[in-house]
Amino acid sequence: MALSWLQIIRLGLVQMCLGAIVVLTTSTLNRLMVVELSLPAVLPGLLVALHYGIQITRPNWGFKSDAGGSRTRWIIGGMLALALGGIGAAFGVILLENSFALGLAVSILAYALIGLGVGASGTSLLALLATATHPQRRAAAATITWLMMIAGIAITAGTVGAFLDPYSPALLMQIVVIVALGAVALTSLAIWGIEARVTAQTQERDDTPFLEGLKEVWAERKARNFTIFVFLSMTAYFMQELILEPYAGLVFDFTPGQSTKLSGAQNGGVFLGMITVGICATGFRLGSLKIWVMGGCLLSAIALMFIATIGQTGAAELVVPSVVFLGFANGAFAVAAIGSMMQLAGDGRERREGTRMGLWGAAQAVAAGFGGLVGAAAVDLMRTRVADADAFGTVFLFEGLLFLIAAFMAFHIIEGRNMPHAHAIPGE
Repeated sequence: MALSWLQIIRLGLVQMCLGAIVVLTTSTLNRLMVVELSLPAVLPGLLVALHYGIQITRPNWGFKSDAGGSRTRWIIGGMLALALGGIGAAFGVILLENSFALGLAVSILAYALIGLGVGASGTSLLALLATATHPQRRAAAATITWLMMIAGIAITAGTVGAFLDPYSPALLMQIVVIVALGAVALTSLAIWGIEARVTAQTQERDDTPFLEGLKEVWAERKARNFTIFVFLSMTAYFMQELILEPYAGLVFDFTPGQSTKLSGAQNGGVFLGMITVGICATGFRLGSLKIWVMGGCLLSAIALMFIATIGQTGAAELVVPSVVFLGFANGAFAVAAIGSMMQLAGDGRERREGTRMGLWGAAQAVAAGFGGLVGAAAVDLMRTRVADADAFGTVFLFEGLLFLIAAFMAFHIIEGRNMPHAHAIPGE
């Protein structure tokens, strides 16, 4: 049995819950530490990097969901760990005001728990999607689940921002507890019963040790090459994350409000790119996922080269359109890459889908932290030697080069499979 559209949307609700809790740590708690507590911005940056770093455990969580015969319990258990981590992170911010050492210790434990929760729940969810989604629907499934995650991020950030004024520690804890427990409850309701309907329940427990199972997957040429592709492409994807708004401010004199709107415009482009791939690849069967991955990488490289070029001309009126174009290209690439992950997860030894998704998820998480850090550090270093436009432009051009290399890799490692016709979908 394959997942129905309703079941895909229900799994998207789980992604939405993941985004809802994580955004509290990357936006609300980040702002409270820097603004209200006057702490250096590097502190929340390191804590967020910790949660990414902990996600190197994703292969282990994926392997456990493969071997244990039930992904549902790992999805719900991971969400519970994430919720506890989110509550702990909020409590850590409150403690930081009176005791830096105690608050930091609680925050470190909380962000580590957040990383474990995201790894366990997110990896098992993607593995379930990969094994139970019909090939024709994988691009659309990736689009739906990721758009719902972004929606969860946007809705939570806006709602929490509205209810948190005037700020008080007690109000912060109340809001975070409501969001966290609500996410656990919604996840449990959304996921309940889906796995039993779409997967065989007669599997025997797999007692293969984790390292042996991981070696089996790493020995697969497709899985190994795709891991390298994910790390390289996602490093390129995240390199501009911390430098795009400063670029607009330093080179084009954008105000804080204008640069914030620029970020919103970029996310709008990401939405458009994701929807375009979902509709074209699934609805109209236009192009394989391989073509969309390559196209997204090539368009991202072109957009970054254009953004670097306008810095030399000072054409501020071209900044917003070029950033929207970059967002569109990034969104198209991201959805097609996730769809390709789901497609490739079932290639190779059986009952290792979760391990493969975990391996690729770990590569993505490490690349997210590494890419942002390298991009920001490279700009800081070069700004001491060259003009701001040259420093930022050089990083953007290097990022574009990485996308070109990623497109070349995609051409060789992703199979250009044609989408089957809709009437071939079983279980409808």
